[in-house]
Amino acid sequence: MFEGSYVALVTPFKNGQVDFEALKKLVEFHIKNGTNGIVPCGTTGESATLNYEEHEKVIEVVVKTAARRIKVVAGTGSNSTAETIEMTTFAKKAGADGVLLVSPYYNKPTQKGLYLHFKKVADEIDIPIILYNIQSRTAVNIEPETVAKLHSECKNIVAIKEASGSLEQMTKIRMLCPKMDMLSGDDALTLPLMSIGGKGVVSVVANIVPKDVSDMVRAYLKGDVEKAKNSHYKLFNLTKAMFIETNPIPVKTAMGLMGLCSDELRLPMCAMDEKNKEKLIKEMKNYGLL
Repeated sequence: MFEGSYVALVTPFKNGQVDFEALKKLVEFHIKNGTNGIVPCGTTGESATLNYEEHEKVIEVVVKTAARRIKVVAGTGSNSTAETIEMTTFAKKAGADGVLLVSPYYNKPTQKGLYLHFKKVADEIDIPIILYNIQSRTAVNIEPETVAKLHSECKNIVAIKEASGSLEQMTKIRMLCPKMDMLSGDDALTLPLMSIGGKGVVSVVANIVPKDVSDMVRAYLKGDVEKAKNSHYKLFNLTKAMFIETNPIPVKTAMGLMGLCSDELRLPMCAMDEKNKEKLIKEMKNYGLL
């Protein structure tokens, strides 16, 4: 159901407000450059700093602008189950093709708590769900056995964005859930994950090089491993530069340098350190973006 290059879209700001005109232009930019799907209101979209009204409006604008030309998977996860249900209900009403549910952060649930959280959302709203496992942001790993239990019991939990950084864990999930779509949550591991059965990526670097990421994923899915490998190596240093500082600081800085949107961030995200910015600019120049 979910295959290819999905972009973890930034949320453009202007003078402290969401820049909806810039947002629409970014959606068109991705459609033009072969991105398979757009994921608004995720970590890269600074969802934690969006108020409820903004969160819903961003999803609504992206869905309307995409107009079924590509898939839209709305980030609706929260550390509150009730809040997750509320936002997921809105995403379905707005016409999203699916939702991305990050595991609850800060409150550090047990595996049983994670299972009950995701199952309640899946039971309440009939929409395709992609689980999002990123322990570095949430403090808790969704264990493969928990993923398997959810996938087997909930027909609409159909995919997982895996950002554990562990190919061993990804392999185990793949073995336990051979029919579940697995997408990389780490650009540097997209190709390795695809080699063990992954279907693509929810990408940060695709914000600035959507065609290259899409071409790499498409090449591998079509069996052109050599082309995919070459793309992987070409993208590698630029990809690593996207994480010199906390995401989305580098990628938004890069987008500002490229004129794609403002580099404005919301506190507690702040402007990039100048020395790190110099490193970023160097990699962008090496890649041919500047």
